[in-house]
Amino acid sequence: MPTFTLSQLTDLSQRALENAGARHEMAVAATKALVAAEAQGLSSHGMSRLPQYALHLRNGRADGNAVPVIVKSKGATLLVDAGSGLAFPACALAVAEAIRRARESGVAFAGVTNSHHFGAAAYHLLPVADARMVGLAFGNSPAAMPAAGGTRPLFGTNPIAAVFPRRAAAPLTIDLSLSEVARGKVMVAARKGEPIPLGWALDRQGMPTTDANAALAGSMLPMGGNKGAMLALIVELLACALTGAAFGFEADTFFEGDGNRPRLGQAFLVIDSDALAGRAAYFDRIETLVAAMTEDPGVRLPGVRRDALAAIAAREGVEISNDLARELARLTDG
Repeated sequence: MPTFTLSQLTDLSQRALENAGARHEMAVAATKALVAAEAQGLSSHGMSRLPQYALHLRNGRADGNAVPVIVKSKGATLLVDAGSGLAFPACALAVAEAIRRARESGVAFAGVTNSHHFGAAAYHLLPVADARMVGLAFGNSPAAMPAAGGTRPLFGTNPIAAVFPRRAAAPLTIDLSLSEVARGKVMVAARKGEPIPLGWALDRQGMPTTDANAALAGSMLPMGGNKGAMLALIVELLACALTGAAFGFEADTFFEGDGNRPRLGQAFLVIDSDALAGRAAYFDRIETLVAAMTEDPGVRLPGVRRDALAAIAAREGVEISNDLARELARLTDG
């Protein structure tokens, strides 16, 4: 498999997205997220998504000329309309404004509506950690999981992420989808022609499957059974009911070219610890907990592995499959 430097991937991604119709600022914002995910070993949210984004831009499922705008504002809350463009510029605007308002009010909530796939959820919280604040992110996606007790896909895999800054170390960064695994991993397995483990998904008839393509046509199993399904419901309500965005069952799958504009929702909560016990107390409490966790040599702090992989990728580049490399070359020539 060929190896690419991060700068090479950045160039390929920006050119591919602009060729597909994304305005320059949108292409840059999406590229930063895709390359960051690839560098951190999150290939399901990295360059493998680029052909999908480019196709959606070309066929109108995403508007490459969209410019996100704040359409409603009240106190420490705001709503950003992504205009059916790629999600990244809208999420960046929402998070930046939430940080500003949290400095004033102690807490802020920013919603995004009429959006698209927003990649690795924790990526959007990096500016929150840099501002020494606590952040949470929520987002829905096209229907992939049944409701508790149900059989048909209704909720998305609906990731949740959180970031907790530390006094003199990398933040604790938590990022998880509410399915047993991220659906993007099934997408990668399908592209490679590889099986998936039992327990990840069901086929269209509701039977357990190891066939990745059958899983994409069927449904994902929620993490923790009904508890995961209930958490997915919470995310749908936070990211869609509050923002006016489309629920997962109203958005056509990302894994096909044809379909509607997904109009998904995202939500970000930013908290300034100075507004509560105070920043010094917060950092003391964080370090007390981290010390207790790491007394067990088997404990790995969340985010550490991703940061280590990113450092290696910055030095050595990352490997891309032959098929994906050929697809990237085709997208940049178009």
